[in-house]
Amino acid sequence: MVDVGAKVPQQRIAVAAGEVRCRPATIRALRAKTLPKGDVFTVAKVAAIQAAKRTDELIPLCHSLPLDAVGLEFTLRKNRVLIRAEARTTAKTGVEMEALTAVSVAALTIYDMCKAVDKTMVIGEIRLVSKIKI
Repeated sequence: MVDVGAKVPQQRIAVAAGEVRCRPATIRALRAKTLPKGDVFTVAKVAAIQAAKRTDELIPLCHSLPLDAVGLEFTLRKNRVLIRAEARTTAKTGVEMEALTAVSVAALTIYDMCKAVDKTMVIGEIRLVSKIKI
């Protein structure tokens, strides 16, 4: 791990995004909340938050961070679900891995919950959108 002991704790915010491409019929099922496994976005949000909180257990050299907040947004388009996660902490190091982990696990959860009705889904374009320290 990188030694951050001499750094001063600061508020840090990171935003990550990604998407799950799927058939329009899957988007309609998501809107109507008719998928067999239940409320996809509530489950994906909880999974994403849990994953963000455990990022240091998943990525070997990440620091353990006390998260102040993790927020998720899902936007439905014609043939894709856009995912946006914002992670906040007051710490000595950034929170971008937590935001990226949240998006990744949200996408995997959506995939898992929709795979019975759509074998064409593709998870893609997971990326860091911004990171700031205040």
